[in-house]
Amino acid sequence: MTNYLLPYHGEEDLSTYSFLVTGGAGFIGSNLVEYLLKYNAGKVRVLDNFSTGFRHNIESFTAHSAFELIKGDIRDFSTCHEAVKGIDFVFHEAALGSVPRSINDPLTTNAVNISGFLNMLQASVRNKVKRVVYAASSSTYGDSPALPKYEDIIGKPLSPYAVTKYVNELYASVYARIYNLDTIGLRYFNVFGKRQAPNGAYAAVIPKFVKQLLDRESPVINGDGTHSRDFTYIDNVVQMNIKAMFTQNRQALNQVYNTAYGEQTSLNELISYLIEYLKEADPYITPISIKYGPSRIGDVKHSLACITKAEKLLDYKPRYPVKDGLKDAIDWYVNEALKSKMQE
Repeated sequence: MTNYLLPYHGEEDLSTYSFLVTGGAGFIGSNLVEYLLKYNAGKVRVLDNFSTGFRHNIESFTAHSAFELIKGDIRDFSTCHEAVKGIDFVFHEAALGSVPRSINDPLTTNAVNISGFLNMLQASVRNKVKRVVYAASSSTYGDSPALPKYEDIIGKPLSPYAVTKYVNELYASVYARIYNLDTIGLRYFNVFGKRQAPNGAYAAVIPKFVKQLLDRESPVINGDGTHSRDFTYIDNVVQMNIKAMFTQNRQALNQVYNTAYGEQTSLNELISYLIEYLKEADPYITPISIKYGPSRIGDVKHSLACITKAEKLLDYKPRYPVKDGLKDAIDWYVNEALKSKMQE
């Protein structure tokens, strides 16, 4: 399970700081909340409307004296303004993810990801927030065929979701220039790990495959399985967020960074890893066949990040390659599956 060997922020104590984590009941947000509370943050406030986040992700934090919860929507400016009052630092994780979701419902994706983001920037300026670190996306690279992906070389967006995340970067740049708001955007590459929901039409590929295999169902790969991704374990992502929030390097501010491990894994390879690790929990997983379907509209064929910029400017040192992260994540998913069966 998650083991923060050393604090990423260089200090043992965060008691003098207050934080807002939007989307704090979600997958990445709840892992950030866990880290902040572990290192004694003075205040950790979560803003979430629970449209994609879950109360069970934050249940273990609610008794903590530093924890606060606001149920609200980032599309409402007054809610954002209240949530930012008295806050030093904002981690903005709230968004509607998923390329297919954005294709099916571009209007809501736009309202949440763009208008909601703008609300948070404006609220942060009015409340004199010291820094905003926000979730950007590798989808911004769009149709650019270049590998690996460098931050300053992007193509045309391939989905409404990709458009919204790129607009976030543009707005952050404008707010840094006009309003002197320190921002850093993190282009996430296929993040996975504990608390990532395995259910629903828009479930991420790793928890979805794990659930299917544990249920002894045949996973369906979109395409021929040669599509590849830079799968990034959640602890690497937490480190990147913390490094970005606490960097003292002024040259590192108001920029975007690839948030990844820098390792390319095909979907066929991914499935083989999952079967290898899961068969220890269930030997009947081994003979399960894999099915292949059509490629999804809006998907890129390959994705691989160059992380040199983050290593140089933010002192980013990812600790978990994909195979190590999968071992850790699978332990969590197996335990969750056992809990679920016991409750049935």
